[in-house]
Amino acid sequence: MRSPQTSRVLAALAALAQENRLAVFRLLVEHSPDGLNAGAIASRLGLPPATLSFHLKTLAHADLVASTAEGRFLRYRANIETMNALVGYLLANCCAQSTTCDPACAPARGAVPQTIGLVPVADIGRRPRKRAER
Repeated sequence: MRSPQTSRVLAALAALAQENRLAVFRLLVEHSPDGLNAGAIASRLGLPPATLSFHLKTLAHADLVASTAEGRFLRYRANIETMNALVGYLLANCCAQSTTCDPACAPARGAVPQTIGLVPVADIGRRPRKRAER
């Protein structure tokens, strides 16, 4: 039986394991923290609105994307905290069973700059949603 933590990590990885969703997420990371509205995302990636809506819903369900209302439109933003937690989870045990450590594992061993606020992996998918101010 899978733990809730494993289920959330798998949901995030599955959401990114599709070409269009990965492109959407990467585009939103490039425009972080401001984000983009759906029309701008669709035009930049050449995606039909219904297709984009489906992909944004999948990314939001995995807590990789959040949206806020701006009048009649929604602005989408990459959830960088979730991505940092996901990468942290993947590297958490880097070199744990080895007598030597690859320098690439350094971030997992505490060399992450303190300015990056990592979210505990247990909190992936459980982040409280911010409501748009009206």
